[in-house]
Amino acid sequence: MNTYHSLQRATVLCLAFSLSFLSVSAISQQRVFSVAPLIADSMVLQQQSNVPLWGRGTPGTEVRLHTTWRATAATSVNPDSTWTLKLRTPKAGGPYELAIRHDGTTLTIKSVLVGEVWLCSGQSNMEMPLAGWPPRDTILCAAEEIKHSSFPAIRLFNVRHAFSVIPEFSCDGSWVECSPRSSRDFSATAYFFGKKLYETLHVPIGLIQSTWGGTPAESWISAQFLSRISDYDTTLQKLRGSADGWRRILSWLQQYPVIDMRQRRGESKWKELSFKDEECPSRSYDDTEWRTMRLPTLWEATEVGNLDGVVWYRKQVTIPSDWVHKNLVLELGPIDDIDATFINGAKIGGHEAEGMWNMDRVYQVPGSINDSTIVQIAVRVIDYGGGGGIYGDAKSMSLHPKESENGVSLAGDWRYLPVAEYLGGTLFVFGPKGNQYETRPRLPIDLSANTPTALYDGMISPVVPYSIRGVIWYQGESNVGNPKLYKKLFPLLIENWRSDFKTGDFPFYYVQIAPYDYGAASRSQNLREAQTSALSLKNTGMAVTLDIGNPKNIHPADKQDVGERLSMWALAKTYKKNVAYSGPIYKSMKKRTGSIELLFDHAEKGLVLTGGAHGSGFQVAGLDHVFKEVPPGWIKVLANKLVVSHPDVANPEAVRYAFSNTPDATLFNTDGLPAPSFRTDDWE
Repeated sequence: MNTYHSLQRATVLCLAFSLSFLSVSAISQQRVFSVAPLIADSMVLQQQSNVPLWGRGTPGTEVRLHTTWRATAATSVNPDSTWTLKLRTPKAGGPYELAIRHDGTTLTIKSVLVGEVWLCSGQSNMEMPLAGWPPRDTILCAAEEIKHSSFPAIRLFNVRHAFSVIPEFSCDGSWVECSPRSSRDFSATAYFFGKKLYETLHVPIGLIQSTWGGTPAESWISAQFLSRISDYDTTLQKLRGSADGWRRILSWLQQYPVIDMRQRRGESKWKELSFKDEECPSRSYDDTEWRTMRLPTLWEATEVGNLDGVVWYRKQVTIPSDWVHKNLVLELGPIDDIDATFINGAKIGGHEAEGMWNMDRVYQVPGSINDSTIVQIAVRVIDYGGGGGIYGDAKSMSLHPKESENGVSLAGDWRYLPVAEYLGGTLFVFGPKGNQYETRPRLPIDLSANTPTALYDGMISPVVPYSIRGVIWYQGESNVGNPKLYKKLFPLLIENWRSDFKTGDFPFYYVQIAPYDYGAASRSQNLREAQTSALSLKNTGMAVTLDIGNPKNIHPADKQDVGERLSMWALAKTYKKNVAYSGPIYKSMKKRTGSIELLFDHAEKGLVLTGGAHGSGFQVAGLDHVFKEVPPGWIKVLANKLVVSHPDVANPEAVRYAFSNTPDATLFNTDGLPAPSFRTDDWE
């Protein structure tokens, strides 16, 4: 699942839930009673609060609630069939039971705890589970941590992936106790955050995960708030005209057989799946009706558009006669996400587990199946989220003898055919006959998880107005390309969520993106700067990761420190515990003769300067605006101040620290917490 590129998009609404919203009037005529998915067995309610509980029922009837802590509440069902009531919760404790009565029926909710509830959201670094996405994206000490993750008083709720063009009332998910079985698939960052809170506060902890890898901030903001930024006027107008078309797509999918992937687990989840496509790799299969795609590319960049699902690729190549019966090597580069690869109808390999999206495919072709100068290659690709397809460099696609790297290029035109769509945890199977995907209804906008407002509507709206203590957030990698816009978007998102949850300026603690090589054209330091500026908002805090990133992997393995640094903010600021929670934050500067003096907050006990692998991490510029690396020994530490100079800059005008895509962390306070990157100038 490619996290950085904007082509990351993926699965959507649970079809059953989505279709239930097609007609409010039809719903109101039915005698139905339901509660929101969050109101369920094993849930955690925020302690000492007036918590909302909500659902649907028969208009005009009464809903009454009784609890085993002897609290009661009542309300009437609205004309549109919705109902909401407020329940006063006690101090942390439990387990309790809730009995909700409506129109002669009683729903009992069991094993309810009362404690502290946090919403955990963002893109893939928040989504990355405790088990990781091996083999490349792993979590430090994951096996040992999972083994010892039995915490019955920590409850986990994972909102299933869902995007929408309208604010949804419901979502797919369930509360589970934290255990080795459940923790492995839950956000590692959120797990370590919740574990630290539990070990310190000794109260039940509820963690609600609502995440989607590779998604930009604008996907998580409502249309009402995003309309404040004129850049999105055209997009929002198109979205308003897409609701009916989206319903037609959901209805169209009902005609096809399904494979429920939510029932499949483990490494074999994506293996041995049938899409009525068993003949597709055959030499004799007739693919003349298939369309053509020029590879390598992600199929989202082609006429296929934003599809999560299954696509076959076929290509016939001619090899020299002296290659026949020799062992060959097939190289395809990386494939997003899963592949099964065939030569002349025989399967020669495949990467059929999750987390393989950036692994080069290199397969051995036995001479026994290489029996002709005409070689038929067939590749079935499954994309379960984000960009899909054979997308690497053209030079990485070739067929050559095992003993030589000189071969036949496979870049160029391939025939292709979509045979299934993956939506809301379900595969809808078209099969290869009739080019069914071409009959799929079209929308005025290319709808995906990357579409502005789509994840707010699908994955945040259903959580509102569940009572939470606060939010932890890890996102920003997908907005690196436009830091100036992010500086508007991120505060807007915080304001949006605070407004909708209606619990005031709740704590919003977030992670600053880690160092990563986004490429020479990117300036991720400017995105980190935009994140730092959000500290000016009330009740926010930022966990800095400059020292625990991996410049070669956008998914750093150390999520324990990330979660614990977030918990330090919560423990210190929300729960008033005496713990260090922030590294040094640049406050102000003074120009001295031949040097610049820098003053920092959160450095009351002093600053610590370490040696970086690539130097001091500091740069100085004079009036020429040309920044030069500060040599070791030209920075003095004076308590909570630094005095910075440079042998070749007589009159320094500005200082920058860790201001690149892949900086070293060299500045800490005595509590061992790193400073974020910063600059004293505002030059372009």
